Amino acid sequence: MSADVVLSSLANGVMLGGLYALVALGLTLIFGVMKVINFAHGSLMMLAMYATFWLATRAGLDPYLSLVVTLPVAFAFGYAIQRAVIAPVLRAPEHNQLLMTLGLALFLDNLALVVFRADPRTLLVAYSQTTVPLGPVRLNLPRLLAFAGALLISGLLWLFLQRTTLGRALRASAEERDGAALCGIPVGRVYAVAFGVGTACVAAAGAMAVPFFYVSPEVGNTFVITAFVVVVLGGLGSFPGALVGGLLVGVVESLGGLYFHGSLAQIGIFALFVAVLLIRPAGLLGARHA
Repeated sequence: MSADVVLSSLANGVMLGGLYALVALGLTLIFGVMKVINFAHGSLMMLAMYATFWLATRAGLDPYLSLVVTLPVAFAFGYAIQRAVIAPVLRAPEHNQLLMTLGLALFLDNLALVVFRADPRTLLVAYSQTTVPLGPVRLNLPRLLAFAGALLISGLLWLFLQRTTLGRALRASAEERDGAALCGIPVGRVYAVAFGVGTACVAAAGAMAVPFFYVSPEVGNTFVITAFVVVVLGGLGSFPGALVGGLLVGVVESLGGLYFHGSLAQIGIFALFVAVLLIRPAGLLGARHA
C-alpha cells in the first residue's frame, strides 16, 4: 500500500475525528455539568441533520450557512427538553435518568420515522467533489470545512466556559451543585443552559456532516455510539479528553477502513477502547478517583 494512500486516510481520519470530537464535547458537557448520560444525543443530531437538509432543499440555504438558524433553534430546543423532561428526574436514581433519555431517543427516532420515512437522503452541493491540495494529499472540501468548523466551535466553547460569567457558573455547578446554589447560582437554569449548549454542539456537527453523509431516522446512532466511546476513552467530563479522543478515534477508524470492510472497519476503535481502559480506567485525560 502506497504512502500517499495512508496519508490520505490519515487526513480523512483527522477531519472525521473533528466531528466526532464536537459530538463528544456536547455529550461530555452535559455529563460533566449534570451527571446525566444523554442517550438522546444522537436523536437530537438526527433532527438537526433533517433541518439542515430541508433548509438546503426547500430554502436554498447552504448547509454551513444554515448554522445561523439551526444553532439557536437547537439551543432553545435543548433548553426546553431539559426543563420539561430531564429536570424532574435529576434527583431520581440514575437508572431512571437513563430510561428517561433512552425513552426520549426512541420517541424522537420513531417520530422521525413516521414524518420523514425510512428512506435515506443525501444532499449534493456545488462543491461536493471539490478538493484542496495539501502536499501529496487532496482533501475533500466539505470534510475540511466541517473539520475547521468543529475546531472553531470547540474553541469558542472553551472560551465560553473559561472566560464568561455563565461559563464559570457552569463549572461551579458541575463541581458542587449544592455549594453553587448556596452562592446564589441558579443551578436549575444553569443545567438547562448546559443541555442547550450540548444540544447546539451536536446539532452543529450534524449540520456540517450533511454535505457528505446520508440523512435518515437512525443516522444519529452511527455517531452517538462512537461519541460514547470517545467520551469514555478521553475521560468522562474532560474537555481536552473529548478532543483528543475524537481525533484518535477518527484516525483509527479511517486506517481500519484500509484493511477491513463494512462494520469491521471499527474493530480497531473498540480494540483501542478496551486497551486504554485496561491500562487507564479513568480514560486518557480523565481524573483518577479514590
